[in-house]
Formats: sequence, structure tokens, C-alpha cells
Amino acid sequence: MFSCTYCSKLSVGEGIAQLRARMAPRMKHSLKNDPDTIWDVVVIGGGPAGMMAAARAGERGKKVLLLEKNSGLGKKLLITGGGRCNVTNNKPDVRTMLAEYKGAGKFLFSTFTQHGVRESMGWFRTHKVPLIEEDNGRLFPKTERAQTIYDALVHELAAQKVEIKTKQTVDSVTHDSKKGFFAIHRTVGEPIYTRTCVVATGGTSRPETGSSGEGFAWLKALGHTIVPNNFALVPLSLRNPWVKGVSGIALSDVKITLYSDEKKQSVHNGKILFTHVGVTGPTILNLSKTVGELLAHSTVILKVDMFPQNDAGAFKLMLHQLLALDSNKKLKNALSALLPMALVNAVLTECVIDGETPCHSVSSTDRVKLATILKALPLTVKGLLGANKAVVSAGGVALPEVNFKTMESRLVPGLYVVGDVLNIDRPSGGYSLQLCWSTGFVAGSSV
Repeated sequence: MFSCTYCSKLSVGEGIAQLRARMAPRMKHSLKNDPDTIWDVVVIGGGPAGMMAAARAGERGKKVLLLEKNSGLGKKLLITGGGRCNVTNNKPDVRTMLAEYKGAGKFLFSTFTQHGVRESMGWFRTHKVPLIEEDNGRLFPKTERAQTIYDALVHELAAQKVEIKTKQTVDSVTHDSKKGFFAIHRTVGEPIYTRTCVVATGGTSRPETGSSGEGFAWLKALGHTIVPNNFALVPLSLRNPWVKGVSGIALSDVKITLYSDEKKQSVHNGKILFTHVGVTGPTILNLSKTVGELLAHSTVILKVDMFPQNDAGAFKLMLHQLLALDSNKKLKNALSALLPMALVNAVLTECVIDGETPCHSVSSTDRVKLATILKALPLTVKGLLGANKAVVSAGGVALPEVNFKTMESRLVPGLYVVGDVLNIDRPSGGYSLQLCWSTGFVAGSSV
């Protein structure tokens, strides 16, 4: 019989303990290369696209882990639409809807055919979330609370047994093509391994919600082209000194004409909201990318027609009649019948007219100036407010590198890219969230 002098000097317990100690490094190394636990799907990012992808994958029986770096899911979702959540836009025809996504529409056709507006409305109906329609087809939950949308998604994640881990900071994502799995490396903790990985980390708008663009670095390291990021929907700051005094005033039906170095560029109709530094609202947000491009080489002015229902001649007559009717009133008080007093003061500042002047004493020259400004209030743009105020960002993964039938990367098998990570411009009005529902659902159906 073979015997070992060294081992014979040890008790059985001591021998086992030493053997384990000597083998421990090897065992740890083995786990890193051949993990015991491999998820079917790991979704990185707990926003709307990530939640939809995870819920759909779970519905298909996949073992799903959802990672979120914040303390809770859906931080940006809960503040979208001023907390009311513009869920989608009522354009059920796929081609009509995709026209709003401009050049990206041709890529998204397959995605939206599988899960478009009609399917999203059906999903929320099934989850007992009735929707109401407002101007320009915008759809909101009947409760007018983003929390309602959040609750429906979280309930579905629970129903499909999706495991959720919050406070998870991901440093990088690597892919072992030979063994067919991804390693998700975290700041704290061992790597997480998965057969498929869905990146749903969003863009760079509203960084306080966690959208800091780190997903772009991981995807670039995996070989993807990242189109430079900028802000597509963002409020404007103004140079007009009176703007602070009109903060909070909304005008629901105005005509806005965009000028660059006094050259007319475009005309838009809609709603605007004055802030303490400038203007926002759907019409302004949709103009912001163009404004940003023009500001790089020109002076940009927006002229606001506050009475678009009247042509110039009809409006001059109406103003003349108003001043004649209230001939003994102060001018500012008479004009308050047309506009909020704060905005009256702004108009009078632009006209350089004393509001204390009695209406009967207003000169014909000043009456012309008043009519002109009320039909074309000039807003001189100072700049875009930046990432912390942007609704969405543009830029991201180059679209030809993604298979939109599945949302899978054409470069890395098993990698899926959804939502704001993609280089897709879209207007305000529910189009951003629809992009999330569509791409998230299709990815979850494909992993």
C-alpha cells in the first residue's frame, strides 16, 4: 500500500482543511471561466424599454434578471410628461406613425409591425390602464399619473417572476464568443453571467435620473459605432429681460415663426410655456434641435403670433375697437382683457410704451407697434438648456448595426439594444415611450 509520510503526520481533519486551502484559488478561477449560474436573459436598465423587455422575456418562460443602478425602477418614467406620462400617440397605422421618426422609420418598420401603437394600447388595456386622448393624438393614462404606468409594469414583472436587483453599478460588459455567454462586471460583487444581454440604459438626458450614457461605452467596446450624442428635445433659454416675469404662463394656440439672421426658416402651430429663463412646451421641444444647429452660426429669433385666428388687418381693427371701448382706462388694464397682466407688461416693454397711458391718448404709431408685437412677439434665443432639462437625447448605436426584426446586434450574437440607446430622433408627443414599448417588447420576444 502506498503511504505518504507528510499526510500520516496530520489528522484527517487537518489534511482536508489544508487540501481545501490549496485548492481554493483553482476553484475560484474555475468559477470565473465556467460559471455555475448563467441567466437566460439579463436586462441592464430599469426604464420603460428595459421593464418591457424583461417582462416579455419572463412571459416566455425565460430566467430573467433586471439590473438597475438607481434604488428603484422607472425614475425617469415617473417624471415624464410632467408626471402625467404621455404613453404613446394615437397613430395606429404603422407607416403614419413611422413618418414621425424621419430617417429611422425604414429601420423601425419591422419592429412596429410586430408591436406598434395598436398593440401597446392593447397591452395597457389588458393591464387595466384606460387611456385618454388629448390634442394632437397624445395618449395619457386616465388617472393622469405616471405612477399608474409604473405600477402596471412592476406588477407584470412580478407576475412573470423577473428577478430585480437595484443599486447595481455596471462597469463593463464582455462577451465570450466561444463559450456563448456575457459577463456583466459590477463595481461591487462578482460578475453576472448570461446567455443573452439587453442594454436598455437610455441616453444622456436628465442625468439625475441615472441616464448618464455609460451604456455607449460598453457597446463601443463590443464593436458598435456610437453616433455622437446631443439633445433632441430640450427647452430654450431667452435673452429677453422680461422673461422672468412671465414664468408659468402658457399659451395654448399660437403660431411660431423661426428666423435665422432675419431669414424665415419655418412656421409651427401649438402650445408654449414660459419658464423663468425661457420657453418650453411640445412645439418648442420639437424645434430645439433645429434651433441648436442654427445657433452655431446665426442669431435665432422666434416670433410668436398670440392671435393666429385673426389676420393682421382684422386684428388691428379689433385692437382699435378695444381701445375705443375702454378709452378712459389705462392701456395696461385694457390689454389685460386679451392677455395675462404679466404678459401685457412684457408686450409693453417690447413696444417701449407706458402702460399707464390712457387708451384715448395712445398715438397711432404706438397702436401700430402694439398690433405688430401682439402678432409677432420676438423671443431672442440665447441657447439650449442642456442635458439636465432635455426630454430625450439623440445619438447612440448606429442603426444599420441592429437587426430590427429582433433588436439583436448584427455584430455580437445574443446582444440586444433597445430604447434611447439607439440613434433615433423623434418629436415630443408620446413617440419616445412608444419607441421603448416597441423595441423592448420585440427584444423580449426574441431573446
